[in-house]
Amino acid sequence: MARRTIAHLDMDAFYVAVELLRRPDLRGKPVVVAGSGPRAVVTTASYEARRFGVGSALPASIARRRCPQAIFVAPDFEHYRDRSHAVMSLVAELEAPREAVSLDEVYLDLSEIPDPVAQMSALVRRIRDELKLDASVGIGPNKLVAKVASDAEKPRGFCVLTAEQAASRFAGEPPTLIPGIGPKTGERLAALGIKTLGQLQAHPEEALRERFGERHGAELHERAHFRSSARVSSHREAKSRSVESTFDTDIGDLARLEEILSEQSIRLAKTLEGRGLRGRTIAIKVRTDDFETYTRARTVDGVTADADVIRRVAGELLRANRPERPVRLLGVRVGGFEQKRGNKRGEPEALSLLPS
Repeated sequence: MARRTIAHLDMDAFYVAVELLRRPDLRGKPVVVAGSGPRAVVTTASYEARRFGVGSALPASIARRRCPQAIFVAPDFEHYRDRSHAVMSLVAELEAPREAVSLDEVYLDLSEIPDPVAQMSALVRRIRDELKLDASVGIGPNKLVAKVASDAEKPRGFCVLTAEQAASRFAGEPPTLIPGIGPKTGERLAALGIKTLGQLQAHPEEALRERFGERHGAELHERAHFRSSARVSSHREAKSRSVESTFDTDIGDLARLEEILSEQSIRLAKTLEGRGLRGRTIAIKVRTDDFETYTRARTVDGVTADADVIRRVAGELLRANRPERPVRLLGVRVGGFEQKRGNKRGEPEALSLLPS
């Protein structure tokens, strides 16, 4: 049986890199791809801008303060999807099981590929030579090692590690370096005096189970040692579909919120019908001006993709849980799908958030 070998290929500052191909005069300058609204967030930033603390998901207003000399470019997702397709076409030529998790990021199972390191090196060169784009690669025995390794030496990184090597190399890093260990868990670990992965590795598993629960505690122990059984899956099943909007100005009027929710429900219903999806759980998501976020859901009789049903249930959920403060984000979601018949192109569905 072949030794399990997983690669993670991550394009370097992909959206910025694509923009620089159209505007080579911006090379070497701090470039930020972000929307122009008052609540726009950074999609990505060049490495020159990152030196000023500008990164993905940072509010654009803060990015402007941190890097006043930055050049802001509006995102062009249609063009990014086109360039992503070109990258993934080269990736597909390896004929290895692959799992694309975003436009610029893909896992590959190279267990059956001869000389996988050489094959990935050749792929990176082809992407650079043919598409004029750079990528970083991590290779390891599982997706966890591969993912962390691909981030370790960016940009143009190429890092091959065993689980044991990864555990040693990153022992001094915070636990939040590990995908799946978020800020809240990191805070809880820090309260226990666990501030590095090395400390987490040394912490008794039983104590983690007692503190975080059987499943989560065991998972923390395994992840700290870079052990993972997650497989590369080329079929990512949709669990839900949603539409949400972040408002430029907070909205406190319930009637206006209901109107927006109605419009979202109609859009969501059209998407569900087009994808051949029907669900039994309808939910709303509300984020108020103080960033408090809550969701409320209801399971209906039977499955539906009917706009009137989605709109009615979502409206009832909103009125029953009327926000006490102005709302900055509102969304509606349908989940609990009965079946998936595939989309019109016969491709597997992937979980997505529809643009507002």
